[in-house]
Amino acid sequence: MCDVRAGLKPGPLRFSTLWSGRPSGRLRAGLASRPYSSKEGRLASRPITNTMQSFVSILFGYLLGSIPFAYLLTRRRGIDIRDVGSGNVGATNVLRATGLLPALTVMALDVGKGASSVLLTARWISAEPTAPAVAGLAAVIGHIYPVWLHFRGGKGVATAAGVFGVLTPLALLPALVIFLVTTWTTRFVSLGSVLGTVVLSPIAYSLHAPAPVVAAAAGAAAVIVFRHRANIRRVVRGTERRLGQRVRS
Repeated sequence: MCDVRAGLKPGPLRFSTLWSGRPSGRLRAGLASRPYSSKEGRLASRPITNTMQSFVSILFGYLLGSIPFAYLLTRRRGIDIRDVGSGNVGATNVLRATGLLPALTVMALDVGKGASSVLLTARWISAEPTAPAVAGLAAVIGHIYPVWLHFRGGKGVATAAGVFGVLTPLALLPALVIFLVTTWTTRFVSLGSVLGTVVLSPIAYSLHAPAPVVAAAAGAAAVIVFRHRANIRRVVRGTERRLGQRVRS
């Protein structure tokens, strides 16, 4: 799906190749064009323009990521997910509180908003890697600290999967395998989430992903691990809930 070879020649790139090698040209027709220098074919914009693009990308990504689908869907059932189980506004707590189908719905929506933050930023703001990468990271932060719920959200794992499934899909695959194997063998979703996110940035770097994408993966891992600090303590103490364990509402 992605060409991870270094040293790509300047010229038009497909969307699928933008995130896995060195970006050197514009996306094909359909995305907003940007001024390029005739010498190198790279983006030639003023610093103030880049700053504004980053600011708009962060704001857009945060607002999109902060949509609390877990809260909205369980609220329709008369449940405040913040008062049930771990209080986490995410798919795992929805699974424990309401069952499999609502949890899968929440997971799909959270993945979708992460992917949308990258895709829409690349289309509407800038196709260069920096803007979609910062928008994706902002979406993860928005999911974890949504302004609408007094900055009390989820853990950001599903949203991060959507973000990096677009930015660096080849790096996401082995990270996803680590998550699944760890979760299956230990029955701890939190442990699988932490390990899967921690390895994402080194794998992306080894596949020659653009520097902004690698940095965004490292930033997302740091925030997600920090958000899981209580889970890590419970795993060490042997008090962490295991996958499939239901809670009383």
